[in-house]
Amino acid sequence: MSFFVAGIDGGQSSTTAVIADETGRIVGRGSNGAADELGVGPDSSRLRDALAGALADARRDARLPDTTRFAAIVAGVSGYDGEVRGRTPAMATQRFVLLHDAPIAHAGALAGDAGVVAIAGTGSVVYGTGGTTPSRGGGWGYLFGDEASAFWLAREMLATLMRCEDDGTADTAGRSAACSFFGLPSLRHVARHFYDGRISRAALAAFAPVALHLREGRALADRGADRLAELVAVAIENGAAPLVAGAGGMFGDDGFERRFERSVKAAVPAARVVRPRYDASIGALLLAYREAGVERPADIVGES
Repeated sequence: MSFFVAGIDGGQSSTTAVIADETGRIVGRGSNGAADELGVGPDSSRLRDALAGALADARRDARLPDTTRFAAIVAGVSGYDGEVRGRTPAMATQRFVLLHDAPIAHAGALAGDAGVVAIAGTGSVVYGTGGTTPSRGGGWGYLFGDEASAFWLAREMLATLMRCEDDGTADTAGRSAACSFFGLPSLRHVARHFYDGRISRAALAAFAPVALHLREGRALADRGADRLAELVAVAIENGAAPLVAGAGGMFGDDGFERRFERSVKAAVPAARVVRPRYDASIGALLLAYREAGVERPADIVGES
């Protein structure tokens, strides 16, 4: 009898799924749209469709039949708090676990070891293990926090440009870059398009790489990295192991990664900052092996 498990990372911008067999060999990968349920109503199928679509894409990549039943599927979803607000996902599996995306990012980045992961993607959160109970810092969402996230950086940069325009000290290069990126004639158009939904949160967050190269953008990113480091220090103070990894798209910027590492070491000299071993979808896969009641493979084959 064939044995397959799947891990799914449901983010605010996209969803990815991986399928592996009992040996730890990845046989299929797939993707779909955003899975988070921020702002959705009871009739929304956003979460259900993103998870099912990414898994179906991975199943096709693996050339598995539609009737394939998985030993376990673990899905981590940005912002999930234990309640499905829209339509409930239905998965062909003996064991389906839906949880916040922080534990799967942690499992992937540290390959199951105790420690702290700082996630800075479209949103941000810090998650630590090693104490009596896991700890979580940040993760308050795009309206109340998410410092160092791509959305936060894009929002702060745009707000800075808008204040400069009001003050008569407009950053002409920054304004031009922002308007060009969104394909709009003015910053007021950018604001209006976001408020009425024509620019999504994911689309606004996509401005972050541009913001990093604008005046004030690097200072903002440094401020965000410092805040993440502060949350890491709190997690370690509360009992998390001093092994630290950064995960998410913001860590793809070398300057951001270096600033975060320096700030962590300044706050907790005993901390060891490492590169992530695996991404969050592989972290979900590792947790799926546990849910299936089998020992997870020593290595995931097909993942660098």
